[in-house]
Amino acid sequence: MNNKLTVAVVFGGQSSEHDVSCMSGLTIMKALDREKYDVVLVGITKEGRWLLADSMDDVESGVWRNSKVQAILSPDEQDHGLILSEDGRSWKQRVDVIFPVLHGMYGEDGTIQGLFELAKIPYVGCGVLASSVSMDKWYTKIIVDDLNIRQAKYVPINHIEMRNIDGCVEKVEVALPYPVFVKPSKAGSSVGVNKAVNREELTAALKEAIKHDIHILVEEAIVGREIECAVLGGYAPEASDVGEVLSAEDFYTFDAKYNNQESKTDLHPVFPEGKMEEVRKDAVQIFKALDGFGCARVDFFMEKDTNEVVFNEINTMPGFTSISMYPMLWNEKGLDNGALVDKMIQLAFERYVR
Repeated sequence: MNNKLTVAVVFGGQSSEHDVSCMSGLTIMKALDREKYDVVLVGITKEGRWLLADSMDDVESGVWRNSKVQAILSPDEQDHGLILSEDGRSWKQRVDVIFPVLHGMYGEDGTIQGLFELAKIPYVGCGVLASSVSMDKWYTKIIVDDLNIRQAKYVPINHIEMRNIDGCVEKVEVALPYPVFVKPSKAGSSVGVNKAVNREELTAALKEAIKHDIHILVEEAIVGREIECAVLGGYAPEASDVGEVLSAEDFYTFDAKYNNQESKTDLHPVFPEGKMEEVRKDAVQIFKALDGFGCARVDFFMEKDTNEVVFNEINTMPGFTSISMYPMLWNEKGLDNGALVDKMIQLAFERYVR
């Protein structure tokens, strides 16, 4: 009798972080214990096609994108899984739990989590509310404003206001001194983020950011150390120790993170007394306030002159690549990748209420 759980690992996706999601997915596939799990691999192409991948080798090489087997998650809870089809023939694949290794839009923003809810299938990571609010930096800030945790001062701008870009520039200049950071509100991994030191650069940065989202966040520049904390758990979540990002560029852009080998991470940074505990406490408090469940990475700055901790953002499906801070921080706490993904799957069932 087969007592193994069938886990569907969903990777790729339609966001700008498609390739990183594939790399993260591969790490998780390798970590899953085949004595405990039957693993089904489902890749989503940049164009939005859902395809069955034959093997981890196909994922690593990218050959999965040529798969002839369509793999669509059925929203019908009686199906409780995938509808597979090839050459006019269709069949069903029951799934016990879904591991969505999807970063950015359409994976980390609550949309696909809503599909999982309709299908009544347990899934790893945060739910619809936490995913959607955490993906939107603007609304995250609104919630964190009530927690008495410092965050960068900010100016929100929407696409209607952008019809008068000079007015937007003036709005920012009244509220914030240069330099400022301009961010699409719902883009991940620093996509579309730029630093502006004058009006000309601010105008250009606003025009770039609006290509990625209808909402823009303009923030004061915080000069200091970039630090990250991993959170894991359900209604009583735990925080890891704190790691530091040593970016090779002016700030931790997408390219600095994934393409510049001079960027480093320090898993044992030295902080002033009490600061690590402050970060860990703030990370858990933010996670709970946003209705987090399962996992998240919470990012902060430590201001250069004052050592004051400043909240930056939260990622509800953190990276799982070989250079990703989230798994490395838990590895340092004694959870290897196999134990970590086991725990994440257990939490999916803990939250699930049929």
